[in-house]
Amino acid sequence: MAHDDAKVYALNLFDVADREEYLAYSRRSAREVGRHGGRVVALGQFRESVTGDITPRQVLILVEWESKAAFDSYRDDPDLADLHPHREHGSSAYVWHLFDRLDDLRPLLRP
Repeated sequence: MAHDDAKVYALNLFDVADREEYLAYSRRSAREVGRHGGRVVALGQFRESVTGDITPRQVLILVEWESKAAFDSYRDDPDLADLHPHREHGSSAYVWHLFDRLDDLRPLLRP
């Protein structure tokens, strides 16, 4: 069961479409993510597809957010209205999924 005050993870998968646009986003986004209660826990570059039906993306970014509200505050902050278009124009095939934090898988495996 999701709790609005529990930590969430934002999985970001994307391709770089416009280097300058994405650089304009990344120069400022790390500070703003932190200011809104997020912390980048992993950055990755695609290596290989082992299994699954998702189309590979060049980049992985995993961000831990203090809560869903913290994520929403970043995404919806009117002071960042000029920032998010750099992400949108600088990337393509963007996947942005939220996952609830679990200490283990037992809650999912119970009947």
